[in-house]
Order: sequence, then structure tokens, then C-alpha cells
Amino acid sequence: MKRLLGTVLVLLLVTASGCGSDPREKVVVLAASSLTESFTALRAEFAKTHPDVDVALVFDSSQALGNMAVQGAPGDVLATADGKTMSDTTLGHGTDGTPVKFASNVMVVVVPPDNPAHIKSFADLKKSQFVTCVLKAPCGTLANQLMVNHKLKARPVSEEVDVKAVLARVVGGEADAGIVYATDAKAAGDKVRSIAIPGAQKTPNAYWIARTAQFKTPQANTWIHFVLGPEGQQILADYGFGKP
Repeated sequence: MKRLLGTVLVLLLVTASGCGSDPREKVVVLAASSLTESFTALRAEFAKTHPDVDVALVFDSSQALGNMAVQGAPGDVLATADGKTMSDTTLGHGTDGTPVKFASNVMVVVVPPDNPAHIKSFADLKKSQFVTCVLKAPCGTLANQLMVNHKLKARPVSEEVDVKAVLARVVGGEADAGIVYATDAKAAGDKVRSIAIPGAQKTPNAYWIARTAQFKTPQANTWIHFVLGPEGQQILADYGFGKP
């Protein structure tokens, strides 16, 4: 609850910052944390052709953002890391229009560069101190499904609120391994080593985007069209995302 209230406060501050002499239109984008690097790059490219639009990015777990959209928190666009969260948000009247798939992602295991637990495969997690996302987050749901598929009887030592928190535990040397999206492993560079999970390509996560029910500006559509367009899709591909 504290995290949710904190994010709502950030949103209110972002919205309030639009009041004043700045003539640009504000678009507040609520995006899953795994989109941090790619959406930041998208915003920079978008600004080159839309200097009159100020895109404010708010990152959190998909479920937290979906709940905020349902509760009517400020925001114009919602981008989630799974279909279920978007469906639940739509059923809760938190979106406007029809959500659209715009990317996909797969999960991998990450370990510190020196790999102190000597993890070489997904199965080796059973002998390590590993972390995952909480089950209610898309990254946690998919990680758990992969463990079930591989009959991997092991429990994480910690379940984090989102994929960035999982990655931080590994980068900080607080865990032997973590299950994260391939895009997050790529963004971490040489701070981690990545280990493929057999069959992960067969169970990708689909990313969805839609206007929120409380969107305030038609520029929300402009941002969505940019993400779905060839330039936006190329940037997403450059950051490791697959096709929708």
C-alpha cells in the first residue's frame, strides 16, 4: 500500500508540474518497470518530431499501475507486461478503447559475473539462493510457470515487487541468481551473466498498451501510434523485445 500511495503521489506531482507557463501538452505514461530503458529511449526519439509534447514516464509493477488506472489516478496511457493485467484493468473500467499488443519478452536466469554458486542451467537454481518476482506480477507468474513446466521443485529466497528489484538483488550480490526478462539482462550489460531457460521462447510475455479511462489529451493516441509504428518497433527490438 505504501508503494502504491508513493506512486500516486509521484503521478500527482508530475501532473501538477504541467501547470504553469510550459505550453507543451503533457502525456503521462504508466509503464511496466521492464520497459524503463526502452520507453526512455522512445521518449527521446519521440521528442525529436513532437517538441510540443512532454511525455512523463511513470514506472512500476504492471499490477500496481493497473490498479491505479482503475482507481482513476492521473495518467493517459497504460503499458503492461502481460495480458491479464490489461484485461483486469479493462474489466475494471480503467482503460478507454481496445488494448493492443506491442511487444513480447522471454525470461532468463541472471547470475553475478563471477557466478559464485556455479549455476550453469535453469535446473541448478534448486541448489542456489535465487529470487523471483511476486506471483501477482507478470514476471512472477511466468517464472513460476516455467518452474512448473520444468518440474523444478525449489523456492526463491525472496519474491520482489517487480523485475527491476529482482535484478538489483543479483547485481548487488544479495542473491546467487534471479529470473528476469531477457531485456533486463541485456540492459544490465556486464553486471550480470545470462543463462537461457529451455522452452522460454514458447511461453513469451505479451506487452499491451491502451489509453486510460481518464486520459486528458489526444496526444495519448500519438504516443501509442509511435510505439506501434515502425520507428517505435525498431527501438523496442534494439532493446531486445520480440514482435507482438
